[in-house]
Amino acid sequence: MSDFPATLRTWRKARRFSQLDLAGEANVSARHISFLETGRARPSREMIAQLSAALTLPLDAQNQMLTHAGFAARYPGRAWDDTEMTPIRDAVTYMLDAHDPFPALALDRLWRILQMNNAATRLYGLFGVRTGDSLLDLMMSPDIPPLIENWAVVAHHARLRLRTESAAQGGLAALDRVADHLGQTAAPCPDVRSPVVPTVFRFGPQRLSLFATLAQFGTPEDVALEELKVELYFPADAETARILESMA
Repeated sequence: MSDFPATLRTWRKARRFSQLDLAGEANVSARHISFLETGRARPSREMIAQLSAALTLPLDAQNQMLTHAGFAARYPGRAWDDTEMTPIRDAVTYMLDAHDPFPALALDRLWRILQMNNAATRLYGLFGVRTGDSLLDLMMSPDIPPLIENWAVVAHHARLRLRTESAAQGGLAALDRVADHLGQTAAPCPDVRSPVVPTVFRFGPQRLSLFATLAQFGTPEDVALEELKVELYFPADAETARILESMA
């Protein structure tokens, strides 16, 4: 029970809430929030659910709040190859396969590749990246910037995404470390001329310009599933589409 006050206080500050702000969001008194943070009051499971909703906590953080208050964790974190994840894997496989000949992959919260389609296997194979590897390691590699024509802009947007994802999880050192690294070479686009910023790969005379969309499951009740992202790449120009189709 002794860890709960500190955990609540940490998440409240991470969300930039005052005790009064949190009290209003959770529909309780500011005095009760104060008592919870000093250990003078003990939270119920229902109160933890209210606080978690008010703070928009991820499922693993909700588990943390529960266990620190002396309750059992509510949300499981199943392995990707767990039998109960079969419908999820089937759905991801359907999306990835249907997206060929354009690259698509599924990532966990540390950007580890859980699954790729054929096009992504070919693309990332050029960097020596396979299923099970993390794109965080790829972004730290000194070999990558020379192969991306607009690296400074891509690094800028990747850095913003990493910061956002880390903040949503209450701070993830692995994401923050890569964001700091990217900050050394990142630069915002000085003149926005298109609706998205593509990543422009350059392999000798061959040039691939791709932009990405992200998909997530809408009603997760599993920690691993909440963190899963499906990334679908699309060609940003006709030449890239032609190259990818010919490679297939």
